[in-house]
Amino acid sequence: MSTGAAGSFAAVLDGASSAVRAILARALDDHEVSVDDALTLAETRGRDLQALSMVADEMRRRQAGDVVTFVINRNINFTNVCIKHCGFCAFSRDHREEEGYLLPIEEVVRRAREAWDLGATEVCIQAGLPPKLDGRFYIDLTRALKAALPDLHLHAFSPEEVLYGSVRSGLPIKDYLMELKAAGLGTLPGTSAEVLDQAIRDRIARGRITVDQWVEVITTAHALGIRTTSTIMYGHVETPAHWVHHMALLRSIQRDTGGFTEFVPLSLIHSEAPMYAKKLVPGVRPGATGVEIVRMHALARLVLGPGFRNIQASWVKEGPKLAQVLLASGANDLGGTLINESISTSAGAQYGQLVGPAELHRLIRDAGRIPAQRDTLYGIVRTYSEGESPESPLDKIEDAEARFGSYRRLIASGEFRFTRG
Repeated sequence: MSTGAAGSFAAVLDGASSAVRAILARALDDHEVSVDDALTLAETRGRDLQALSMVADEMRRRQAGDVVTFVINRNINFTNVCIKHCGFCAFSRDHREEEGYLLPIEEVVRRAREAWDLGATEVCIQAGLPPKLDGRFYIDLTRALKAALPDLHLHAFSPEEVLYGSVRSGLPIKDYLMELKAAGLGTLPGTSAEVLDQAIRDRIARGRITVDQWVEVITTAHALGIRTTSTIMYGHVETPAHWVHHMALLRSIQRDTGGFTEFVPLSLIHSEAPMYAKKLVPGVRPGATGVEIVRMHALARLVLGPGFRNIQASWVKEGPKLAQVLLASGANDLGGTLINESISTSAGAQYGQLVGPAELHRLIRDAGRIPAQRDTLYGIVRTYSEGESPESPLDKIEDAEARFGSYRRLIASGEFRFTRG
């Protein structure tokens, strides 16, 4: 750190309250942030938040360096039909609704092949939970994808889906995960976490996978060598204290297993979420504020510590511009190109179709950082030097919806209409 930068750093810390300044000083000395200290940081505003953000940026520099990564991937949400009725989900449809769809396995493979031909290294597959699903469907889908595209990484099936497949097949969770791995599964998304507090879950998504079940799926996957991401969904009925306890649980799991690849904060997209739009849950906030979003990412960097090298800023949830700003508050990854995104889009997100490698590169470079394409496990595919930029066929696509379709067009079409057999 230069003399001028050090002086600016000291000035920001000097402007913070004595309690926050002491906590941040300990963090800079590489002491783990305690739960009590994290609870204090989770309420920061004004100069305290500025100091938190600056220290988070410094810890990001120490833990992850100045490279900011992204992955070329495609989301495939193969069905929106679901037996659950989560209050935050505007994506799912009952099996009797006309807007329900189910992509056959050959269509999922076609979409994955299209992504591979455009340079994707990963497909992310998550969906609803259709009634009477064959318990081996996820295994069969995995096997079909790997047979067609053996070098494509399959980042697939939330803990909720793994639990559902386990129940429907009659296999214990460990055995089910072993079969998925044998079929070619690469990693699991650590979604369906929302907030890992059972009282909160019972308010916003009664009947959803429980905290204990989520932990069981995740830790079992880690024990089998299947790595996972981790997430939080915030900006609804939770408090900052819930953020802290959620992170403390993830930190504890990571200390035991080392299986998490990243942490992805996901702010609630509220406008079409049933619990907000239909007032189904009292007290739901209209998503997180900008200050909350900055505070969440900075807090994550400090609380999760060096065990979580990678903190992702979701351009789908926050928009590319705010995601870029979060690179100065602890984040070191901008996620993936996605190509398609249906779950956030259905809830009212405005950014879910495609951000190409060239635009991600531009955002990273403009933030004063070094762009690099990564794979799912954060192996670097290519680092871009000053003056270099990606040359991806994705950047030549002028109308992504016309090329790849959209959730709106999919549910309006009868081509893949769900029929309960």
